[in-house]
Amino acid sequence: MSSWLNEVATATAEGGHIHTDDEALSTGLASPLAAHCSGLTPSQLLAAAFASCLHHAAVEAAGGITDEAHTVQVRAEASLGRDDDGRYRADVHASISSVGLTRQQLTELVEQADRLWPFSSADGGRHRLTVTPAENGRH
Repeated sequence: MSSWLNEVATATAEGGHIHTDDEALSTGLASPLAAHCSGLTPSQLLAAAFASCLHHAAVEAAGGITDEAHTVQVRAEASLGRDDDGRYRADVHASISSVGLTRQQLTELVEQADRLWPFSSADGGRHRLTVTPAENGRH
């Protein structure tokens, strides 16, 4: 049986700007309709969203592995491509590091975090997600 968290987030993008309803995030957006708009691109927003959500999952997973969960760091790189039919496809690569973990512990952390995250590297669809340990335990 699954359950949903009580938190629901809402964001609105319009007129070259995006904001959450609580205004915790409010920033400009790059827009294909208005070349003069400057701000975050969709790829930047995807990278930030994946890094944020995967970090949440990694910190949760790290709690069972180390007392140093506060040192978890996630780096995400996102790019967008187009299929032959014009639909967008996302490619995200994320790496996870945490101070003081052995390679085996870091690998276990990555696997657990990837399973927690709703868009895991095991999913198919129009996104590809690769989650790996950071090189030498750092980015």
